[in-house]
Amino acid sequence: MGVSLEQKKRMVQEVAEVAGQAHSAVAAEYRGLSAGDMDSLRVQARDAGVYVRVVKNTLAKRAVEGTEFECMSEDFQGPLVLAFSQEDPGSAARVLKSFAKEHDKLVVKMLAVGGEKYPGSEIDRLATLPTYDEAISRLMATMRAPVQKLATTFNEVPGKLVRTVSAVKDAK
Repeated sequence: MGVSLEQKKRMVQEVAEVAGQAHSAVAAEYRGLSAGDMDSLRVQARDAGVYVRVVKNTLAKRAVEGTEFECMSEDFQGPLVLAFSQEDPGSAARVLKSFAKEHDKLVVKMLAVGGEKYPGSEIDRLATLPTYDEAISRLMATMRAPVQKLATTFNEVPGKLVRTVSAVKDAK
């Protein structure tokens, strides 16, 4: 049974809203995957805060119109699943990359970040981006290092004095 015009409009509107707020998008060809495999992909994506949707290419082109993912629309060909990262830029790439390791029929075709389209081979770079918490942790560690080094240096002066006095005492 076909999809009605109203359902198509709602689908386009839903995907457009998600695309408008997403940090990055990944498009992958899912030809040959079973319905159970697609369900497990959706479960993994939901757990990671990633919006995954299979949309006809003509509807997907309309949905990404006016968003930073419009650059992808010219290459919407074949059966594609779209994944939008809603929490951090690398989450969709991490989900699809790990799923593709288990299911070789899922092939990442392209990805987009910040209005720039990249080939599917760049998924490793996007997947290795730190999450928000990891980035904050790295930043705090970087900011703390000089202060910690300074405190250690200041602490070393009285420590060296104590060791010198102790050495003099032991010598006498």
